[in-house]
Amino acid sequence: MSLFRNTMSVGGLTLLSRIFGFVRDALIAAVLGIGPAADAFQAAFRLPNLFRRLFAEGAFNTAFVPMFSGALETDGADGAKKLAGRIMSWLVAAILIVTILAEIFMEPVMTVFVPGFVGDPEKFELTVFLSRIMFPYLACMSLMAAYGAILNSLGRFFAAAFAPVLLNLVNIAVLVPLAIWTLENPADVAFWLGVAAMTGGVAQLALVFFTIRRAGFLPAIGMPRYTDEVRRFWLLALPAIAAGGIIQINVFVGTVIASQADAAIAIIANADRLYQLPLGIIGIAIGTVLLPELSRHLSSGREIEARASQSQALQLSMVLTLPAAIALFTLAEPIVRVLFERGAFDAAATRAVSHTLMGFSLGLPAFVLVRVLQPGFFSRKDTKTPTLIAGVSLVVNIALSLVLFPHLEHIGIALATSTSAWVNVGLLAVLLARRGHFRLARPEGLALAGTLAVAVGMGLALWGLATLAGPAFAPGFFFPLQALALLAICVLGAGLYFALLHVTGVQPLGAILARLRRRR
Repeated sequence: MSLFRNTMSVGGLTLLSRIFGFVRDALIAAVLGIGPAADAFQAAFRLPNLFRRLFAEGAFNTAFVPMFSGALETDGADGAKKLAGRIMSWLVAAILIVTILAEIFMEPVMTVFVPGFVGDPEKFELTVFLSRIMFPYLACMSLMAAYGAILNSLGRFFAAAFAPVLLNLVNIAVLVPLAIWTLENPADVAFWLGVAAMTGGVAQLALVFFTIRRAGFLPAIGMPRYTDEVRRFWLLALPAIAAGGIIQINVFVGTVIASQADAAIAIIANADRLYQLPLGIIGIAIGTVLLPELSRHLSSGREIEARASQSQALQLSMVLTLPAAIALFTLAEPIVRVLFERGAFDAAATRAVSHTLMGFSLGLPAFVLVRVLQPGFFSRKDTKTPTLIAGVSLVVNIALSLVLFPHLEHIGIALATSTSAWVNVGLLAVLLARRGHFRLARPEGLALAGTLAVAVGMGLALWGLATLAGPAFAPGFFFPLQALALLAICVLGAGLYFALLHVTGVQPLGAILARLRRRR
């Protein structure tokens, strides 16, 4: 299948996951709102996710996928399978050690992670309790990411892309009765959400485990042994861990700063869910498909094909991301109101989350472009350069967060995150171009500029339509009519956008459909 088809397949499954995720998040907002229990749950859930991205999505994927793809090309299936087993043994050992230490020392860990909670003993104790329940989620998700990386390298994208749907379904199954029979104590609600998160993690791991076993590619995990291949892996992985660590320090610093203001963590988490929708569908989908694609081309010396794949990924990502970013910025308040404003989530919460969402939407194209540009380094087994660049973006993020938070609170965190992402993109692009690995040709640059112009035109149309429908988006208005009005505006905006792309010749629809049908 082509890069385009694979990306659309993974993106489609991610869209399904995010739709269920929206249902889950709307129910969480309804039963928890943005109060102390919501802050405690979001902080507790963020901790294992931080380590998951560090160990699995960071070090393992960026170091392992190029090695595994190269082994498939040169050593065949048996050699690649043995390589996977030797490396995964180290991953499992690292996860077990981290999990055991975290469970023992969770209280001092959370004192550092959310220092602003320490002054509220009840909130802090709930956060520690929930963290102990959910931290083993790290083991489930890390193994799922590892098995998913193997399946993706084999060109089997379905299981890993569908697995997050199970997490959302399990959460929804718990939340629906909680929403109907609301518990008086929000801490009890947070407890059941923690249990649901762990159960969903087990369900995801089971899906990819049985898929990879049916494929006959289940790696044998045993006692870690230090071999030449493992040594090569760690030489690639350690800079990747450092790069991932820098990214997660961004998350950590944002959490520490946000914990100083009431409800800031919950506000940021809700806004994060919304901009993560296009990021997951577009950026993560493209990054998932692009890294093994580039690795296979470069392992076989196909440099021209590798550059063409990265160029196609960039064009496709911006065709889909630019209108999404502008729509999230223009329609932030109606989107938040329709999705979240009910139960414990009131109009004031809608305004706070929508303003934060606007700040994140400014960086959405950059978040996606990082996913497109980083594989240009990782596929060439260069993990040091993205590490240094991530370090620069970290310094920018921390400095701006400290400057903006006292005045803008949660909005300042979002603006700092977006700005640091654009710094990251600029440095990645400049270094790839200087090394001769990737540079947009003039026609591609003009097409990108045309796409931006069309997206801005669509944004103006969305603003006009939202202004006309203003009364429908007032707080407390009849929900079904609000939802229909928002849906109609989004459909009209999308139709106008793609029509303008076609009419202006920036991205003819026939060419897009041809890419969708194309196979290798």
